[in-house]
Amino acid sequence: MRRYRYRCPVCQTTSPVRHGLNALAAEGEHHRDSQHGGHYPDGETSGETDRLGRWYAALPPIAAAHARLADTLSDLHDEKAMGHYWWASAGAVLILTAAIALVLGTALLALQH
Repeated sequence: MRRYRYRCPVCQTTSPVRHGLNALAAEGEHHRDSQHGGHYPDGETSGETDRLGRWYAALPPIAAAHARLADTLSDLHDEKAMGHYWWASAGAVLILTAAIALVLGTALLALQH
């Protein structure tokens, strides 16, 4: 399940987690209407976050891949909860390690021929 948040840098507030783009848009509209007279604050952001509350766009590529995999594995157990289960994080590391090993092994074989 995707998790989204809205951030207003003027008020220095971040919305609670929303589970859909429509709910995220409604959150932003409500905040702008109630706090800023309908105006868009400079620097406002909204986007997808992981189960730990980190913005995917702010994570380095490997960390984002790990977070996405751990989120997906954790969602198999409980979609609405926050945080990663230890086994989901370990599974994400295992999947990433196997994928990297496969790519490196394939590249090495291609270079030998």
